[in-house]
Amino acid sequence: MPGISRKAAIALAASASFALLTTSCTGQPEAGASDDASKETTVTFWHAWSAPSEVEAVKDLVAGFEKAHPNIHVDVVGNMTDDKMNQALRAGGAKAPDVISSFTTNSVGKFCSSGALVDLNPFFEKSGIDPQKTFPKAMNEYTQFEGNRCAVPLLGDAYGLYYNKTAFKKAGITAPPKTWSEFERVAEKLTIPQGDTYKQLGFMPNYHGWETTTEHYLGQFSPTYFDKDGKSNVAKDPAFEAAFTLQKKLVDALGGYRKLETYRSGLGDEWGPKHPFHTGQVAMQLDGEWRLGMALDAKPKFDIGVAPLPVPDDQADQYGKGYITGTIAGIAATSKKQNAAWELVKYMTTNTDAVVNFSNAIHNVPSTLAALKSPNLKYDPRFKTFLEIAANPDSTTAPASVNGGVYLTTIQEFGYAYESGKATDLKAGLKKTAAQIDTDIAQAK
Repeated sequence: MPGISRKAAIALAASASFALLTTSCTGQPEAGASDDASKETTVTFWHAWSAPSEVEAVKDLVAGFEKAHPNIHVDVVGNMTDDKMNQALRAGGAKAPDVISSFTTNSVGKFCSSGALVDLNPFFEKSGIDPQKTFPKAMNEYTQFEGNRCAVPLLGDAYGLYYNKTAFKKAGITAPPKTWSEFERVAEKLTIPQGDTYKQLGFMPNYHGWETTTEHYLGQFSPTYFDKDGKSNVAKDPAFEAAFTLQKKLVDALGGYRKLETYRSGLGDEWGPKHPFHTGQVAMQLDGEWRLGMALDAKPKFDIGVAPLPVPDDQADQYGKGYITGTIAGIAATSKKQNAAWELVKYMTTNTDAVVNFSNAIHNVPSTLAALKSPNLKYDPRFKTFLEIAANPDSTTAPASVNGGVYLTTIQEFGYAYESGKATDLKAGLKKTAAQIDTDIAQAK
């Protein structure tokens, strides 16, 4: 399971904009890809993992590469934040990374448009690798921006539904809900009031409720965030109105915003053993694949079930899809060893055995179609749900933008206002949100 710092980085990415990288980097592979990867050399690899088990897993991954490429040595530097990476990518120099790995897919638009990371398309072509046949659709999408493939997937995260099987049985519910209308009925049935609060809450729908963010809800509606001209589609695509309506309906059906927030404020945090799903205070939880290990470590007094998140009733045939994000890797435009760096990136991200072993070690979803089907994957049978979500061509992600995740933050801020009743006109609010997104993007260019 990923370290706390990893998920904190992902959460912060949606609420903070990173400083724009300078555009002095050309981002052209030919500018730094003149090195001979068959000669003795050393490349520097910066990554963000920090938990001891994860750091060890990265060392094993690199050791496998060095065994296969005895002439290329790798200097590994861990626990690096995006801010530190951004500064190093701007500055360059002997100590700067040749290869970076970030947890923040929201940064891809900036990395690509600024030229901080090189376009990997020529490297893929030279190696005879087709990214569309190699990586799951959503992962393939979130590693490029406007045709520039400046990043490549390095394991992923898939979101699904965790449910308390014991509570389901007590309530006479025989299977996890597949559509949102079924989900609402199940959530209400699982909710046990206790005075002004709850003995058990079926589901915490509020946007502050751990992983119940706007983009995770929206992932099940398959929205188109931007039109062909790059303008925000938030006010035009009915998927957005449908998602906001669904969430607000859940909030109202399960006790209302104030009652839910009061209950939530007394619950455990997302990363500790007292997470409300672990304790049974909340019977269903929208979450990523890492939650399974964390929940089992907490030794809950109930059986845990895992399923895909529900889909809109008019998309019932797409049940099984989910929201996908993950770790990315790329090559610094300032690197003078880009061919050797590519050998490392290619090994870490496309070598099936390497991807499988790394996935087994840190319990994230494999990031190639071949690795997802590998018989060498070791996992709890329930983890298979996330493998299937990752491989599902209907699964979605949030597209890259020139200013990173700022547009997601804008949508989330409107979500807070709408669920709490501060904003009451949904259509007008979505129009205002779209206008703000367009303004922010125009200013970032």
